[in-house]
Amino acid sequence: SELFEQICELSYNDTARTENWILEKNAGAVIDAAPVEAIVELGAGSSKKTLHLLREQARWRGAGIFAPIDVSLSSLVASRDFVRSTVPEIEFQGLHALYETGLASIDFNLPTLFAFLGSTIGNFNQTELPRFFRRLSAAMGPGDFFLLGVDRPKGVEILEKAYNDSQGVTAEFILNALTHANRLLGANFSRDRMRYQCRYNIEWQQVEMHAVAEADQEIELRSFGSSFLWREGEKILVEISRKFDPLKLQQQLRHFGLSPVAHYTDPREWFSLLLFKKTRFD
Repeated sequence: SELFEQICELSYNDTARTENWILEKNAGAVIDAAPVEAIVELGAGSSKKTLHLLREQARWRGAGIFAPIDVSLSSLVASRDFVRSTVPEIEFQGLHALYETGLASIDFNLPTLFAFLGSTIGNFNQTELPRFFRRLSAAMGPGDFFLLGVDRPKGVEILEKAYNDSQGVTAEFILNALTHANRLLGANFSRDRMRYQCRYNIEWQQVEMHAVAEADQEIELRSFGSSFLWREGEKILVEISRKFDPLKLQQQLRHFGLSPVAHYTDPREWFSLLLFKKTRFD
């Protein structure tokens, strides 16, 4: 979580900066269009961007509930302290859970705005994406709203520069995943024998982030009682960041009972905030 916050604060991270600008300019319009009493955010992190929505919620309605769902307990604690000190009118009810578990436990019986910002949706592959939307739709009640932040396709040079920052923060974030694998899977990935590589796949409209072996390595997976040879030059795909056409995405979400309400973007049309309303109930 701390590495991700550092990525968001990079001086040339246009995604984070542009989304924050759109939220700052349009938070009032979002809250006006979505008359809710609770805001649920998936993967809230520090909640600094969400503050624009919370302030408008307090200004328009005087009170409300903010229920961020995050797997990082330290992020939730920081978010709680930040929100309570800046928007005391908002009641904080954090949920320490994975998205799926957190969504299943939401039962406010109140008009709710679900928010998924930062284009985190871009980390889901083509199988995970519809599964997520089905679970989200099932958690939403009649008249609930969904605010989705998505990064849009851009030039290859622009995207690859963004994911190859000179400070190496993105590389550290990606390679850190294999450090976690050592702990979770009983593996033995060596940080000094791998490097970070990213490329933009134009056909799939996604940035692909890899760990590349710099020497032959016998990788043990003790949790599974197995091993494999990771040869020099071979790549392990660690994460993707998909880019979305907002109009196509709006049509796709209709299949999950989510109807488009509004579309907010920046002058360059590099990022979009899409607001939906639950209109079909299964």
